[in-house]
Amino acid sequence: MSNEMYQLIAIIIYMAAMVFIGWYAFKRTSNLTDYMLGGRSLGPAVTALSAGAADMSGWLLMGLPGAIFLNGLVETWIAVGLTLGAYLNYVLVAPRLRVYTQVSSDSITIPSYLESRLKDKSRLLRIVSGIVILIFFTFYVSSGMVAGGKFFLSSFGLDYHAGLLIVSAVVIFYTLFGGFLAVSYTDVVQGLIMFLSLILVPIFGLFLTGGFSETATSIREVDPQLLNFVSGASFLGILSAVAWGLGYFGQPHIIVRFMAISSVKEVKSARRIGIGWMFLSLFGAVATALVGIAYYQQHNATLHDAETIFITLGQIIFHPFIAGIMLAAVLAAVMSTISSQLIVTSSALIEDLYKAVIKTDAPDKQYVFYGRIAVLVVSIIAMVLAWPNSDTVLKIVSFAWAGFGASFGPIILLSLYWRKLTAKGALWGMITGAITVMIWGNVEALTSNLYEIVPGFIICWLVTYFVSLATYKPNAEIDKEFTEAIELLERER
Repeated sequence: MSNEMYQLIAIIIYMAAMVFIGWYAFKRTSNLTDYMLGGRSLGPAVTALSAGAADMSGWLLMGLPGAIFLNGLVETWIAVGLTLGAYLNYVLVAPRLRVYTQVSSDSITIPSYLESRLKDKSRLLRIVSGIVILIFFTFYVSSGMVAGGKFFLSSFGLDYHAGLLIVSAVVIFYTLFGGFLAVSYTDVVQGLIMFLSLILVPIFGLFLTGGFSETATSIREVDPQLLNFVSGASFLGILSAVAWGLGYFGQPHIIVRFMAISSVKEVKSARRIGIGWMFLSLFGAVATALVGIAYYQQHNATLHDAETIFITLGQIIFHPFIAGIMLAAVLAAVMSTISSQLIVTSSALIEDLYKAVIKTDAPDKQYVFYGRIAVLVVSIIAMVLAWPNSDTVLKIVSFAWAGFGASFGPIILLSLYWRKLTAKGALWGMITGAITVMIWGNVEALTSNLYEIVPGFIICWLVTYFVSLATYKPNAEIDKEFTEAIELLERER
């Protein structure tokens, strides 16, 4: 049996497992809250691993190792910022968002929470929030589908469009039928595959390169500056990298996990699991790149595509079937992010746009059906955008991360900690944050010096704060809910 056949069998087994999990979750989904939020029943491990897998995508296994392989440890500042941001997200956002979304109309999406929290009778805040999510995530999903198509092209020589259709079909199936539970359960499996792969590749790779000392010596022979954390970096460059962590506070597909956890008591366990998973996975990605530098130096060889260093080392070190599992890890990273974004986009379409604008009273089963149709429609649009195999679609990932972080991040934080936040303040902050990112991110002279999330986040915060002060009027219902949320938080801790 050829190496490619072993690897293909591993991929098929992985795909079949994802479909089975989708079917299992489908049997447990009976109403809209189940479909959109898993019935608020997630345990700490599922919450942590699904948030991590949904977050990292292919960047963890390809982008980060590739950047470090080329430029050295100076590229790890993004990892530092992301780890810090994820930790603060668990501490500052997770507990309060869990209780506040329950207290405030049992909200199941971020836009519906903001509308209920701020008692926005105009529904404008909810609608604008839903539109922002819909636009950014449609392109976000498209970029993931592009990555899936390229994965099959580079790994098996399969036609790009065939690979695109395979990845899309499997993700659509388990997301469409199983909803949030399927997305979360598949994320757990995908997160474990990613984690184990990133730990095993550098550990076994060290045996090939002669251990820590020999590996470090080989890296220095290539370039001593590769082991320098600040070589060639400016202050603004490091600030921009670390500022990626700000994005966590406003990522709908990540913070929605905090709304779905079974209780506040589980947040601490989820934080320990999630940050532990993240730290070790990022460490494994960095170590993979460093071992790769040493290996190629020792063998006087050239790697034509730095972003394939994880896959290449896996194929060198392990049996072809195990190497196929490594390939599945890359696919898992891509698919976990696509599915998470699809379910949040579906939520925005049905819960925040359809129900808010049309205002129909229909049985939950009908809304679940509409949610599935929304998944299918968004997927088809994303596939159409991904069909040309254009690199420009992939570039929107960092742009969309900044867009969500700057549009929602300050508002989420202020909504949880400041009584005087108003609907108008949140609306204008969201709009100005998004516009700042759009303008800054499209001016090369600006974005080349400072990541657009920094000015976007700051301006959103300032506008939200000052407009809220100018438009604040005491509201007994808001004050009552704010107090109730704090009291519930203290009781459940």
